[in-house]
Amino acid sequence: MIELKQLSKLHRSGDLETTALDAIDLHIEAGEYVAITGPSGCGKSTLLGLLGLLDQASSGTYRLQGEDVTGKTARELAAIRRGRIGFVFQSFNLIDEMTVQDNVMLALRYGPLAAHAQRARTAEVLARLGLSHRAGHHPSQLSGGQQQRVAIARAIAARPALLLADEPTGNLDSAHGQEVMRLLRELNEEGTTLVMVTHSAEHAALASRTVRLLDGRVLVDAQTEQLQ
Repeated sequence: MIELKQLSKLHRSGDLETTALDAIDLHIEAGEYVAITGPSGCGKSTLLGLLGLLDQASSGTYRLQGEDVTGKTARELAAIRRGRIGFVFQSFNLIDEMTVQDNVMLALRYGPLAAHAQRARTAEVLARLGLSHRAGHHPSQLSGGQQQRVAIARAIAARPALLLADEPTGNLDSAHGQEVMRLLRELNEEGTTLVMVTHSAEHAALASRTVRLLDGRVLVDAQTEQLQ
C-alpha cells in the first residue's frame, strides 16, 4: 500500500533550512492500522501530509499502491487523492453554510458517480454513522462528536483504500473520543488502511502497529503489543 524510501522534507525560510523529516523508510501493508506518535514538532503531521499527497517531499521516493507518486504535478496528485485517500482532521473542516448532507457529498462531487448515486452513497454513510436524522442540519447545530462523525462520513463516502487521521479526537471529550475511535477501528476491520497521528498513548494502543518519530526520524517501529 505505502512504501517510503529515504523520504526527507526540508523547510526553507530565507537562509534558514529546517529538516522536518530525515530519510524516512516506511512500509505499510494494505489493511494495517498504524499509529504515528512522538513529541510535538517531531514530524508527525508533516509525514501525514506527505502520505496524503497534500505536500511533496524534498527527496526520496513514495509509492502508493505500487504507483510512484514522487514528482507528480499538483493536478496529478489531486487526481490520485480523489477516491483513494480520505482525511479526518482534529478540526472538523466542515462548511457551516452547507447542510450535513451537502458536506458529505462534497467528497463525491468530482468523482465518477452520477448525482443520484452520490445522494444514495451519502444517505448510506450517514445512516451508518447514525446521522440520517441530521442530514438537513448545519454543522453549527451539531455537537462536537456529531461534527466529527460527519467529517468521518465525508472521508469514507468515496470508499478510499487509505484513511488518514490527524489527532481525530483532539477537540472531543472522552466519551465522544471513544466513539470516534470505535468507528475508526470498525473501518479498519472492514479492510480500510488506517494511519493515525496521535499524542494519546491510549489511542495508539488500539492500533496494530506504532511508529514513533523523534526529530524527523523513525525512533521505533513495532507491533503495538510489543510496546505495552
